[in-house]
Amino acid sequence: MTQIKAVIFDMDGVLVEAKDWHYEALNKALGLFGMEISRYDHLVTYDGLPTKKKLAMLSAERGLPVELHDFIADMKQQYTMEIIYSHCRPRFYHEYALSRLKQEGYRLAVASNSIRHTVQTMMERAALMDYLEFYLSNQDVVVGKPDPEIYTKAIQTMGLRPEECLVVEDNEKGIQAARASGAWLMEVAEVEEVNYHNIMKHIMHIEGRTA
Repeated sequence: MTQIKAVIFDMDGVLVEAKDWHYEALNKALGLFGMEISRYDHLVTYDGLPTKKKLAMLSAERGLPVELHDFIADMKQQYTMEIIYSHCRPRFYHEYALSRLKQEGYRLAVASNSIRHTVQTMMERAALMDYLEFYLSNQDVVVGKPDPEIYTKAIQTMGLRPEECLVVEDNEKGIQAARASGAWLMEVAEVEEVNYHNIMKHIMHIEGRTA
């Protein structure tokens, strides 16, 4: 019988309502050079990808000079931090969910396509860091989502099998990565869905238990 031992969370759109923050920050940085990403293109093409990958795509498709990548990435990070310090704050239902899950023996981690400093800052601002065993960023893997590397690495770090882990994801690229890792998947559309009741309901369904 399957037994879930760990829950691995994506961050943006799962534990922090930050999807638009990255879009706004990158567009502000790109705007310095008269180039922006439309909301349609963001949702259809770029959402969920690391900034490095987005910039490489813009160079290939729209001629963004490669030598500007580092400067744009640095500015995007600066703008992102400004937004995080203004808007990122604790949500009770997330604190309660992770607190209960940890108390009940589940191992918890975050696996995000964001850079390490962003993950650390957001988790600290959201008051969730103390519940996590560890977190992984796009700087901890060779290939970001939709490649499964980050989830495979999280599972291996815990010394568990994929079928013992539940991944909570909202983004199509992250969903692809979770499925390819072999872990169980809980898809969410809004951060409000990431609460103790919903997570436990999903775990009990996987394990064949009833509430």
